[in-house]
Amino acid sequence: MKELQDDAVVLRTYKSGESDRIAVLWTRSHGKVRVLAKGIRKTTSRLGGNLEPLAYVNINLVKSRGDLYIVRQVQHRERLTTLRSSYARINAGYAIVEVVDAIPSDDVADEGIFDLLTRVLLTLDNESFEPALVPAAFFFKLLAHDGSEPVVDSCVNCGREGPLVAFDAAVGGTLCAECRSGSSISPEALALVRRILGGELAGVLKESEPAGAGEVMTLAHDSIEQHFGRRLRAVRSTAPLSPLPADH
Repeated sequence: MKELQDDAVVLRTYKSGESDRIAVLWTRSHGKVRVLAKGIRKTTSRLGGNLEPLAYVNINLVKSRGDLYIVRQVQHRERLTTLRSSYARINAGYAIVEVVDAIPSDDVADEGIFDLLTRVLLTLDNESFEPALVPAAFFFKLLAHDGSEPVVDSCVNCGREGPLVAFDAAVGGTLCAECRSGSSISPEALALVRRILGGELAGVLKESEPAGAGEVMTLAHDSIEQHFGRRLRAVRSTAPLSPLPADH
């Protein structure tokens, strides 16, 4: 039998049979894998609550005859107690793991995504950081990791450096007044996106409601949904009202 031991984050779970549960994991060295936890819903199960969504664990698996791995042992790498004590932090975490689950890469390892994912969960577990902008920052960072980082220093259409007045996820970034489409973007929101992508993320996340935050959240959500070509339920639940159209 093929055995597998790896660090993993639980993206989602669903019931199987009378007492089992299937969990979808993103692992450090094996990409996305689906596992069967036999008897986990029984009160006597040793696995208990170790395979809940957002759990950061080390897992020992064995390959079954089908596509699933069977769980043999699970241990927490981090308990993430601060994250789990706050609805806002949990909600942000669900938006993040929904996006990772949407990545079509079963059995393809991407350690960079795993590192991004665990860093963002540890950020949500740190009470020094405000949770509201964490998903938006993760979405932009994930797009950058994939080579799809939005253009925010010039007009994505004509190359003018400014003034930049709109953002269009469908064309990949900011636009000038001559090329404007998508949604209007304020100078404050533009500055905030540049800080997030330019190395000032820790400082941004320590600020309570920085100017332009609502716009940035919506633009990040639009960008990640555009990237995957579909709406994402948990992502939408963290988005504020959409910004004004660019021709407003």
